Amino acid sequence: MSAAAGKRKVKNIMNREKLLLDMFSALHGELGSSNWWPADSAFEIMVGAVLTQNTNWKNVEKAIQNLKQRNLLAPQTLLDLPQDELAALIRPAGYYNVKAKRLRNLLLWFDDIASCSFSALDHMSLDELRAQLLTVNGIGQETADSILLYAFKRPSFVVDAYTRRIFNRHSLIEEDIMYEDLRDFFMDVLPHDVHLFNEFHAHIVRTAKKWCTKSKALCETCPLRSFLE
Repeated sequence: MSAAAGKRKVKNIMNREKLLLDMFSALHGELGSSNWWPADSAFEIMVGAVLTQNTNWKNVEKAIQNLKQRNLLAPQTLLDLPQDELAALIRPAGYYNVKAKRLRNLLLWFDDIASCSFSALDHMSLDELRAQLLTVNGIGQETADSILLYAFKRPSFVVDAYTRRIFNRHSLIEEDIMYEDLRDFFMDVLPHDVHLFNEFHAHIVRTAKKWCTKSKALCETCPLRSFLE
């Protein structure tokens, strides 16, 4: 790479960092703190990350409440529960047989690698822990990053369909961009800060639901309207 090309690359990275931070500031100024993920414990977040696959949060809340009412929301307790009973309890979350199996896979991994202790994984780097999570059958990239960011408090940026929609409409990414490339779009330039990643992802979701909907873009009142140019 020539010196000139190297300078252009550095400039482009700096420009993207500034743009993303400016967009975050605009969203945060309009929306305030999001206080995500709503849960009483890191383990509850881990369970919720599996249950929220292909459903809305209200359904997840009903499933988690079923577990709480029976004092089952603990790693070893859920592991000891027969899979069909677990499936029946999480039925409100949909795809309950599939999710019961995926949740059990995650619990078996957690027990095997750390005896169900979050602190036992403190020595692992973000990349090592992410690679481990992705070996669990039923845990995809978005679910793994959600668990890393919200349960393990690791700076792993979560991207989803909302992220793709908003940033494609702002002509910053291609619509068919791969998950890892979209994640890198943020991870490569932003400070690796858990609070920043938490709030940014939450703001993206809230913006997509209120202004940048799938069927209609309400750009005139959107906090990101000044970035359309």
